[in-house]
Amino acid sequence: MSRLFLPPWWAKNPHVQTILPVFTKVESPALSRQRLELNDGDFIDLDWTGDPYSASSIVVILHGLEGSSDSHYVRRLLRDCDRLGLCAVVHHHRGCSGEANRLARSYHSGDTQDISHTLQYLQESFPQATLCAVGYSLGGNVLIKYLGELQGNSAIDRAVVVSAPLQLSACAKRLEKGFSTLYQWHLVKQLRQKLTDKFTDRTIVNQVSITLKQVSTLKTFYQFDHQVTAPLHGFKGVDDYYAKASGFGYLAKIKQPTLVIHAADDPFMNADVIPSAHQCSTGVTYELHQHGGHVGFIDGGSPLKPRFYLEQRIIQFLMSIS
Repeated sequence: MSRLFLPPWWAKNPHVQTILPVFTKVESPALSRQRLELNDGDFIDLDWTGDPYSASSIVVILHGLEGSSDSHYVRRLLRDCDRLGLCAVVHHHRGCSGEANRLARSYHSGDTQDISHTLQYLQESFPQATLCAVGYSLGGNVLIKYLGELQGNSAIDRAVVVSAPLQLSACAKRLEKGFSTLYQWHLVKQLRQKLTDKFTDRTIVNQVSITLKQVSTLKTFYQFDHQVTAPLHGFKGVDDYYAKASGFGYLAKIKQPTLVIHAADDPFMNADVIPSAHQCSTGVTYELHQHGGHVGFIDGGSPLKPRFYLEQRIIQFLMSIS
């Protein structure tokens, strides 16, 4: 049974839960980087801790939008895996490992092709190891979609999904309201900078319908996804992208044991991401907490050195510890 998540009095606010972890990062264990070349000429970078050749299981980590192995939640999970002697690897979405990817396209919330490539490589290279996966936010949506698409043919043995925006349209609208607009501003600013860099080195010229001068006019996820994400990745427009890339409808198709964790006060989402029991397969364990913010879940410690619920619950579920 899982331990009930209860935030301390000083961390009940969802924005404290969401923002404080960014400023209280733990030190990550030493990581080794590996590059996987893709058939389309691009690449994926993997960051490893532990020895995959001797591991009986490998924890595959999918970060969120504009995240990396340096993200606070990834650092903490890597640290705890290292402490427990577990091998773990961070799958970086294209262009998120600190080096720009080579193509005009990058990654998106429904892109299961790249994680499928990574997982196939892991299966072939380390056949003795079972594969577990943890997906955060956008990476969680990708993971849900992968599990639902592959069903019984999934390479993953067990999975955990945290703070996933399973209804992309609803989440985009949520981020246009109130304090949540600050999160949107921060993330869209990062996306615009990457786009500007691709214009500068001419990677993206003639592949999008906007000009370099128009990049600065993209203020919301809806605008960015309509003008950039959708056309670059083969969707008819933002609505087509959100409908086809959202993970919600795949919850009922998942065969592997999968834990999905949400907070009701997540400032990135609304009630549309919360499934009913009949919308989840029997393989899905759904946990909705009243507090926790977005990839927060601080459950103690102090504001300068918070303690977190997530890593304990993730490893407990993946390792089937009762």
